[in-house]
Amino acid sequence: MKKPVIAIDGYSSTGKSSISKVIAKKLGLIHLDTGALYRGVTWFALQKCLNDSGSINLEVLFASFDNIELEFKNNHGELVLFLNHIDISKAIRTNEVSDNVSLVAKQKEVRDFLLQSQRSLAEKGGIIMDGRDIGTVVLPNADYKFFLTASIDERTKRRYNELISLGIEANEQQVKENLIIRDKIDSEREIAPLKQAEDAIVIDNTTLTKQETIETILSHIKKI
Repeated sequence: MKKPVIAIDGYSSTGKSSISKVIAKKLGLIHLDTGALYRGVTWFALQKCLNDSGSINLEVLFASFDNIELEFKNNHGELVLFLNHIDISKAIRTNEVSDNVSLVAKQKEVRDFLLQSQRSLAEKGGIIMDGRDIGTVVLPNADYKFFLTASIDERTKRRYNELISLGIEANEQQVKENLIIRDKIDSEREIAPLKQAEDAIVIDNTTLTKQETIETILSHIKKI
């Protein structure tokens, strides 16, 4: 019997990735953090595709797709993102990448570049994928769809604590402003905007712990 395909969408810092990792481990599924792929492309652009003004030259980025090889490798049960054989799993979490990822992710060329690789990974089943358009665009036929949301203040606290734990300097007000801007860009972009799939189960985890959110999701998934 084929293992299920699970889509988890939602706003930044609702715990999509960390929650998906735990569920993947519990159910014996592969976890794919699609946001990491977009961050990987953004990191590449910041290294190789800048204008003289220091902003990303999107045309140069689009022309560079042949030079971008993104790959997840299994490291003690955790998928780690490599770009051209270099581990960039920590580099993609910096504020600089966070400030630019929504610009990159809203480009049709970038989404098309990553779409087929995401779909092909899910063809055999047994995968949980998180992002912003998984249930609506990438995997519209997923067996289970969830949409996570939480208050902006709670998400700010989580994101700030995540950055500090990674040893990245952060200002809480700046983190909040970044999240508000990203919400706006992600929700209003023309290509694959962040939105809840009609058949998705919505979970507001503002007052839920990570474990409570996991248990809520698992309660909706039939025993494999």
